[in-house]
Amino acid sequence: MKERMELALGRLKEIVSEKPELPGDWRDFFVAQCRFLLLLDEAGREQAWDAAKNRRLYEDILPENYEKSWCDPAKACAAFGKEYGQLAAAVAAEMRAAIPAAVEGSTESLLIRMELLLQLYHMTERSFAEEQSAPPAEQIREVFASYVSDYYETECGLRIRQLVDASQDFALRIIRGADLSDPSYLYRFGEYITENEIELARYINALPEEKVRLMADTWTEAYRMGFITTGKDLSKKKSVNIEYPLGFERVVRLAVGNFEKMGLRNVIFRAAASVFHGYSVRKRGYYGADPNPQYTEDHREDSALILNGQLVTRHLECVTQAYEAVKELAAGHAGPAVMESFGEKPFVPVEKPEACRYSEEQRALDTRFRTENSVITNRYVPGEERSFTIIAFPVPAIGKDFPGIFDATIRINTLDYRTYQRIQASIIDALNDCVKVHVQGMKGNRTELSVSLYPLTDPSKQAIFENCVADVNVPVGEVFTTPVLKGTNGRLHVSRVFLNQLEFKDLCIEITDGLVSGYDCANYASPEQNRKYIEDHLLFHHKTLPMGEMAIGTNTVAYVTAERFGIGALLPILIAEKTGPHFAFGDSCYSHAEDVAVFNPDGKEIVARDNEISLCRKTDISKAYFGCHTDVTLPYDELGLLEGVRADGSSVCIIRSGRFVLPGTEELNKAFEEAAIN
Repeated sequence: MKERMELALGRLKEIVSEKPELPGDWRDFFVAQCRFLLLLDEAGREQAWDAAKNRRLYEDILPENYEKSWCDPAKACAAFGKEYGQLAAAVAAEMRAAIPAAVEGSTESLLIRMELLLQLYHMTERSFAEEQSAPPAEQIREVFASYVSDYYETECGLRIRQLVDASQDFALRIIRGADLSDPSYLYRFGEYITENEIELARYINALPEEKVRLMADTWTEAYRMGFITTGKDLSKKKSVNIEYPLGFERVVRLAVGNFEKMGLRNVIFRAAASVFHGYSVRKRGYYGADPNPQYTEDHREDSALILNGQLVTRHLECVTQAYEAVKELAAGHAGPAVMESFGEKPFVPVEKPEACRYSEEQRALDTRFRTENSVITNRYVPGEERSFTIIAFPVPAIGKDFPGIFDATIRINTLDYRTYQRIQASIIDALNDCVKVHVQGMKGNRTELSVSLYPLTDPSKQAIFENCVADVNVPVGEVFTTPVLKGTNGRLHVSRVFLNQLEFKDLCIEITDGLVSGYDCANYASPEQNRKYIEDHLLFHHKTLPMGEMAIGTNTVAYVTAERFGIGALLPILIAEKTGPHFAFGDSCYSHAEDVAVFNPDGKEIVARDNEISLCRKTDISKAYFGCHTDVTLPYDELGLLEGVRADGSSVCIIRSGRFVLPGTEELNKAFEEAAIN
């Protein structure tokens, strides 16, 4: 490995210094990539991180520079034509994916990218010398495909070990050892750091110890309660993975100690982005600022250059082998504790015709991979034994009201669960007598929806809805169920919603027998572009998805807080879903754990854990799951009516004109009344 690295570095330096005899754009492309890889090697050797070095790693893809970057498919295609340009942009992006390798000292991950570039360079140099033209694009594509196929086993094995192995402690060592009073420690992670992360770290560091302790304790206690409320044995588990945005290290440090007291080792891994792992706005792991969301958007389907059935089969084999190598660690893994942030500027991507995009056949292959990959993961990290928790806090980018919003969020995250538990029990009791829920919009909202409910055989011992308080999903405030698909029909319309940091305007989803049958939005002038936007970011390339969840959010405090600060559009799904009824498309809330008995605080079993599609797991598991679950919330100010309908046609009203009217729920309206007074 050392000899290969020395050879590669020597050749990269020669290319930069000798200015190869290639046509201008080809020469500039290869020299730029060589310089970037040499920069990574230098940075990795020095391990002396500061603001200037951090910016150098990312400056070519920052919005103000992106049009000049070879990572921009538009620039690459303008220089080389679409076929070569897409390949060039994908290769440039893959060189950038070596940043974590340089930061963490992973020699092989850095080396394989160097060797890919050198192979392509020598091929191109030889072709121009012999043929006076670039090598055939198909030949370049084959080299890229071989690179992915040859090294997927290595990269996949490394990634899966990072997910479950606490000895992979690069980030944990920084969190535990850094002087958090000096935010320059953030640069040591190697993620892109802006003033937002610096200011956040300073703010958290200045908070009173009891407030930071409250944040950490709320987060970890919710995780513990998730196991208790679902009847799962936490004592059998050995590790937990922490996912969070950089800047919250003081909170994370306390959470690490809390988890250790529960007997759990902490696994903290970096969010990944490469042709091996894909690109996504929704990051898994720890992460800094996104230097340019458009870059992520442009490269999210780079694997379209090489994706075929053979590659999918190869990848699935590698996933299985990787989990097999760490099967004991995987079996002892308890699931993720996630901290999300909100307040970043919403992003609406530009759809570039030069960017790689899947064909219909490739979309089906990608869906197959995602589905089967989730099944494999569940085999080694059993869903019926693991849990999770998610909590969210604002970041300074939210604006001048950040301190007030931060304190308000702490209040929202620590509301008395007993109050909500009692109120929500009234809603559940009322809906247990019903066969469907009818939802209607108002003030221009075109929602008209009927949701079929699971039939109870013994109402004295069973419930349709789960009484959700502050366990896995913080904050408190919802009752939810898995709808019966047959008979669930109508239209869901939301004037504006943000899903995974992406804006959807006038989102309209038609539902027939529980399945998405039509969809549209108003993000673009072209109906085709709007449909594709939904297909890419809500359906995730599935031809349709079932309604996996119907819920009623009850956290009126969160809703009023968002209205007071004008941040409704910036709330994460986690909080937004508590501010009105919401409907999730994809897997149900009980995905991979449908056979685990779950009970409400009153002792009644929640029996609505399956739908007609999840039941396919008993005959063909590949048809049961989709690997996604996206909540779309209808806010109170667009909600005209939500009522339960009984078998005899009579109804019981829960919400009318955005206010709770069911006896026993009136207390939820106090937040609206207090806001009106203030």
